Amino acid sequence: MHSVNSIRFNYRSLFLMLFLGLAHCSLKAQDNSPYSRFGLGDLYFGQNIATRSMGGFSAGYVDYGIVGAPFNINLNNPAALGSLSNTKNFSNTIFDLGSEVNVRTLKSNVDATKYRSNNALMSYMQIAFPLSSPAMEKKGKSMAMSLGLKPISRISYKVEKNGRIDGIDSTSTLYEGNGGLNQANASIGFRIIGKGKSKNELNIGVSSGYRFGSRILNTRLSLINDTVDYYRSNTEVSARYGGVFLEAGLQYLINLKNSGRLRLGAYAHFNHTMKANENRNVETFEYDLNGGVVKIDSILTTAEVAGTIEMPSTYGFGFTYQSKNRQWLIGADYEMSDWSNFKYYGISDRTQNTWMLRMGTEYYPAKVNAASNQYWNYIKYRAGFYYGLDYIRIDQSRNRYAVTFGAGFPLTTPRLIQTRGEYVALNTSFEIGSVGNTKVGPIMENNLRVNVGISMNARWFQKRSYD
Repeated sequence: MHSVNSIRFNYRSLFLMLFLGLAHCSLKAQDNSPYSRFGLGDLYFGQNIATRSMGGFSAGYVDYGIVGAPFNINLNNPAALGSLSNTKNFSNTIFDLGSEVNVRTLKSNVDATKYRSNNALMSYMQIAFPLSSPAMEKKGKSMAMSLGLKPISRISYKVEKNGRIDGIDSTSTLYEGNGGLNQANASIGFRIIGKGKSKNELNIGVSSGYRFGSRILNTRLSLINDTVDYYRSNTEVSARYGGVFLEAGLQYLINLKNSGRLRLGAYAHFNHTMKANENRNVETFEYDLNGGVVKIDSILTTAEVAGTIEMPSTYGFGFTYQSKNRQWLIGADYEMSDWSNFKYYGISDRTQNTWMLRMGTEYYPAKVNAASNQYWNYIKYRAGFYYGLDYIRIDQSRNRYAVTFGAGFPLTTPRLIQTRGEYVALNTSFEIGSVGNTKVGPIMENNLRVNVGISMNARWFQKRSYD
């Protein structure tokens, strides 16, 4: 038995090292997303890896296994934190990490040219732990807190456009952008269990923190002539911004007689303002032998121009239904965001109000109160889809849609899952989808996202009297 446990521990350590290595490196290929020029760039998904494989629903989601202890952190609805109890049997801390590899294929409606890019990045890092005392638990109340860091958006594009200025010369203009928005959050959730036979539950949660980011946009113009050597011009606009945000959520669990549990949920991410400082520089330059930019002379410079960025609000609601034996989970969300109110230094961008429908399901072979030593019984199989509007609008609205699937693979023994509620899982998610099509815009984006995450649920902060 000792050798078996050692082998499992080594595999778990190996998976963890591989994951951390992936989360801190990037692929060599250049990511290129032309539409990230607008708004705040490409928006990341706000859900964990487990829910991404089910289409991304989160309003009514709490991840319960057969032992009744949550295994994953809901990143979108802080109300779910209240279900992380501090009971005698299960008083666990959850540590959740996620990473993503995105394979993007751009297709133009002008010709048959395709461009493919790869990008690897860290999706989130979260830790959650119970705060309620045994006295609170006896009264049917619980409380938990989470801390974390995750990206919100990414700006990454490099596009070259060839043209001609009448009566002068041919031109080559290179548009390049980098940056993105991140957030650090602290969230807290409360749960109140009702009295009586039904024992319905009400969860309330809030989340707040700081969002911070930067944006660097360059426009480099070159005149092309075989006999005359013109200076090249570069216009660079860079900005740093940040601000406090506030989110809130509700969940209500209804225990259905002899047929399972229905959990209703809703969340609100309130609109807020970020303060910004912008620098603008217009200069002439030339390229060195390695392709680097060498400044020749400054034409115009403005520094630290103060302004604001108006961020939109987002509202969502949905449900999950879990069968009585906890083997089946289905859920759906509907989300709306008022991106038409987005403003950068008081100026509207090419953004529009959006909506998104998410649906999915999960199957867990292990049965409640039925011990099993079969590893395959503890794998969670998941599938789903999402469909809605992208928040960037150029000429017409672009649809955003994908099918998703994945699984959660336990890296702990069935005995630990059954007796202690401790659980380490490797979560995977695959998304195959598109944004727009060549009939409603110049570029269509096809995406293949491979998401990998580690979720660790263990008794990290408990003093044991015996083991």
